[in-house]
Amino acid sequence: MRKKHQIAMALRSTCLCMHRKTNASLAPLNITADQYVCLILLEKEDGITLQELVIRATSDPNTIRAMLVLVKKRGLITRGNHPNDGRARFVHLTEKGRDLLRQSAPAIKPLQDGLMAPFCEKDAGTLISNLKRILGSMTQ
Repeated sequence: MRKKHQIAMALRSTCLCMHRKTNASLAPLNITADQYVCLILLEKEDGITLQELVIRATSDPNTIRAMLVLVKKRGLITRGNHPNDGRARFVHLTEKGRDLLRQSAPAIKPLQDGLMAPFCEKDAGTLISNLKRILGSMTQ
């Protein structure tokens, strides 16, 4: 198998495995890996628009919108009108959403530790940089 296929298969396998393990870790809290990503992004920058959330999650608007509907029903987020753009809506993390993220920390820690285990700090930084380079080349 050529290197380009090996890279693609390694990334695919790693991503799918991480996604499955994240879903399993978060299942007791009744949240999916994708919903967790949205909540984490909102924790980092609350009050962003749907479009900004789509970009930060590297997802598509329909997927993000569907996730937001589900977490809104659970009271984890609120949505409000943008003051300058009638079509845009802000998304805010509620206190209940913040509580869920705090509860999820112990559930997600073993997975995060497992991701870091094969690397020293420097190598982890190199990996992150290389993954960002791949992402950049794929989104041009």
